Amino acid sequence: MSATGQNELARAASPYLLQHAHNPVHWRMWGEAALGEAQALNRPILLSIGYAACHWCHVMAHESFEDESTAAVMNALFVNIKVDREERPDIDHIYMTALHAFGERGGWPLTMFLTPAGEPFWGGTYFPREAKYGRPSFVSVLKTVAETFRGDPGRIKKNTEIIGRELSKPAPSGSYGGLGLAQLDTLAPQLVPVIDPVAGGLNGAPKFPNTPILELLWRAGARLGKEPYRDLVKLTLTQMSEGGIYDHLGGGYARYSTDAQWLVPHFEKMLYDNAQILEVLALCHHEYGGTLFRSRAQETVGWLKREMTDPEGAFCASLDADSEGVEGKFYVWTYAEIVALLGPEDAAFFGKVYDATRFGNWDDEAHGGHAIILNRLDSKEPEPEDEARLAPLRQKLLDAREKRIRPGLDDKILADWNGLMIAALVHAATVFKEPEWIGLAARAYAFIVTAMQFTDADGHKRLAHGWRAGVLVKPGLALDHAAMMRAALALHEARNFGPATTRDYLTDAIGFAESLEVYHRDPQSGLLTMTAKDAGDVILRLAPTADDAIPNAHPVYLSALVRLAGLTGDAGWLTRADALFEALNASVRTNLVSHAGILNALDFRLRAKEIVTAGPQRKPLYEAALGVPFSTRIVIDIDQPEAIPEGHPVKAQVDLAGEGAAFVCSGGTCSLPARSEEALLQTIGYA
Repeated sequence: MSATGQNELARAASPYLLQHAHNPVHWRMWGEAALGEAQALNRPILLSIGYAACHWCHVMAHESFEDESTAAVMNALFVNIKVDREERPDIDHIYMTALHAFGERGGWPLTMFLTPAGEPFWGGTYFPREAKYGRPSFVSVLKTVAETFRGDPGRIKKNTEIIGRELSKPAPSGSYGGLGLAQLDTLAPQLVPVIDPVAGGLNGAPKFPNTPILELLWRAGARLGKEPYRDLVKLTLTQMSEGGIYDHLGGGYARYSTDAQWLVPHFEKMLYDNAQILEVLALCHHEYGGTLFRSRAQETVGWLKREMTDPEGAFCASLDADSEGVEGKFYVWTYAEIVALLGPEDAAFFGKVYDATRFGNWDDEAHGGHAIILNRLDSKEPEPEDEARLAPLRQKLLDAREKRIRPGLDDKILADWNGLMIAALVHAATVFKEPEWIGLAARAYAFIVTAMQFTDADGHKRLAHGWRAGVLVKPGLALDHAAMMRAALALHEARNFGPATTRDYLTDAIGFAESLEVYHRDPQSGLLTMTAKDAGDVILRLAPTADDAIPNAHPVYLSALVRLAGLTGDAGWLTRADALFEALNASVRTNLVSHAGILNALDFRLRAKEIVTAGPQRKPLYEAALGVPFSTRIVIDIDQPEAIPEGHPVKAQVDLAGEGAAFVCSGGTCSLPARSEEALLQTIGYA
């Protein structure tokens, strides 16, 4: 038995931890108390990491953690710690990196075995209750690990030393020459063959949106020509938007597709995925027009408002893949259900467009075979008259679906994911001319900075990472501050486009940058550590640089530094950005593709244009400037010319503006004043 002999997760705020609050396992929450218990008992730690929307986490929980006999073995042999990876991504990253160092594939649930000091010595992911899938039974794993810990301490020590050295490896260093556009132009053609020419996305299955790669190809299109680069992005986003990965009734994109055609999703919906996809929708719409990308953006924001917005205005983390213990049950149909709701004639019409027939398109045993995942992969976008008929049919199905037992909502508020969505809403709003979306973004932002900022012992204002039911998870991580910095800058640029605001977003952004420099910038490597320097419950602070499903902090911070330099006129921010690019240089060169996010930030650093709008009649020019894709511009709207100090770079433009003008600046020089929207777009190359 453990020291307290009980499950303490009922005291947690995380919905994922609360899912396990009634397990017979004596779960502990991560922290010094749990580690201290393991040390006092000299007992190994079983660390289980997952998240609320994770299907296989639910499977393992049902098979093992809810089973009295399995729990008894766990309680007798281990101190058992449960972690929500979204609440503590820094802990997840440490032990997932350790699992990779063992030569194992990653995934969740993550099941790691640690010494009482928290050092990893072995691990895996999902273990079945009974031996199957080529995996040993979970109980046999538990007993073998515990016996090895007690009977072969030399082997345990050797494993921990090997993994410790792997985890503590310094970042690559050395002089490799500066990164520049030449490397980007060389990389882009190498990516073309790995993109599926029919379905888009990376070749094969499963298919993830992989927005850093899409953005890299998009940016290559500006330098090297629209074909094939931007056309491949359009293909990918079109197939995603017509496929089953998109929710054609309720809006929003699922985490990924389990097949190579975007048909069968892994049904969980994540806030961070939809934030990143929303920005790509805006870019594609600006380039290609049409109704598809606009509709998907509007529907996704509709889903965000309807299902993912907290009463205080912030955005919830995710929707589960499962309901009633079955993955996708909430979203999947039978033809009989559709006929009963729409009638035979309308069901036949609807079915031709949305691949809904009596034979189904997903032969899944859990749904009785012949299940239907709504999609338009074969029919594509309907004509306007057909769309007018389809809209009320979709609404009927949505209304009926709302009466089903819903998937679980993980309603915790994460600062980094909210920052990503806030910026995405602003960036999409300026392209789609939807100022209401900026109001949604501003409301969420206000909650984060009001409820999730705290003052530390040194008097510094800091962000927490998570909030739920008034409980903060702090201190915040590097991405929390970088993403909220980016959000603040987006709101600052659009402050005169959406609802009126008096908040000083620019000062907020500077504060987030300073927190990153003080608490996350490693003085030896120059990189950003994921965990703050004063966090005391991790065995080490890693500074990952590669892309992941959730953006890496480095590219988010880098692009924000470049934008901050333009908005403030302070070149010191560019100096910081350039120093960080230099510190990242060797790591990026080890694998350019896995650092697409940093390469995108580099493209922004080298090619972004500043658009200065000034004069009392500047509003049409300002809105036209905001309509230029956010990926290539920084909008400096001079709404308080009297406050600009002498010597500021935009002072000359203000004096030349007269009643209203826009100036396009790049490489230290500015254009002649553009006094019409057409002249501005011609100057920047979008007319």
